[in-house]
Amino acid sequence: MIKVTRAALCYRDLLQLQGYYPRMKYPVVLGHEVVGVIQEVGEGVNFSPGERVISLLYVPDGTCKYCRMGEEAYCRSRQGYSEELDGFFAEYAVVKAQSLVKVSSGASDEGAVMVPCVTGMVYRGLRRANLREGETVLVTGASGGVGIHALQVARAMGARVIGVTSSEEKAEAVKRYADRVIVGTKFSEEAKREEINVVVDTVGTPTFEESLRSLWLGGRVVQIGNVDPSQLTQLRLGYMILKDLVLIGHASSTKKDAEGALRLTAEGKITPVVAGTVTLEDIERGYELLKDKRKIGKVLVKP
Repeated sequence: MIKVTRAALCYRDLLQLQGYYPRMKYPVVLGHEVVGVIQEVGEGVNFSPGERVISLLYVPDGTCKYCRMGEEAYCRSRQGYSEELDGFFAEYAVVKAQSLVKVSSGASDEGAVMVPCVTGMVYRGLRRANLREGETVLVTGASGGVGIHALQVARAMGARVIGVTSSEEKAEAVKRYADRVIVGTKFSEEAKREEINVVVDTVGTPTFEESLRSLWLGGRVVQIGNVDPSQLTQLRLGYMILKDLVLIGHASSTKKDAEGALRLTAEGKITPVVAGTVTLEDIERGYELLKDKRKIGKVLVKP
């Protein structure tokens, strides 16, 4: 059992409330991002009371071939927090030891809670895209909770970074973390002033086509966002083929990725950007803040 010190709100929470996650059991406690302090442990557990930990978004079984390969995100019998298992919008939470990762003293609670579903997730996505030092990464939705941290992760991994955002007001914040900022929904022509090797698309259908158009030959899209699952997008196969593009759907991290993102956070290469912090009693205000397109960064919960 852990005492929750920070949880976080995610756009996924809104989609779950709208019924887009069919594996959810009811009733269930929402909240899939957490950092906390261990209060009690069971027998044979390699953790101790007083240790600070984060949890992956899911519990792997630790025994299947994917877990043995260190790719527990693909575990055949994984169970998700706030889906099959209760999540972390609570003062205390019961967690499985298989999902826990220790947090060093150099990482703040605010930085640590963003690892499982934001910085560690982006870290893994860029690894899957085989990001090479010196390449250029474009991030859509660059002022959002995922986007503004994706800029920092990509830069920490040696990339030049370009942020795309929808307004001049938000561009001022994005400039602190990007080498270049593009404002507007039609961004591909301006983006192509240089060779874009990787796009981290944190939005979805509203930006997907422009993301593809932005890429140089051999480019890769790490598709994270899906703000409106009811919308369909058309994929022009000829365009993908002739430009030799790679589309990577991406959603989570492994312990290895979480440890990598925690290390970058502790080294000060990733700075948590917090749009606001709410209490459990004020969670509805947190949801409203999450939907506010003017916000910059991530919305946290402090029980």
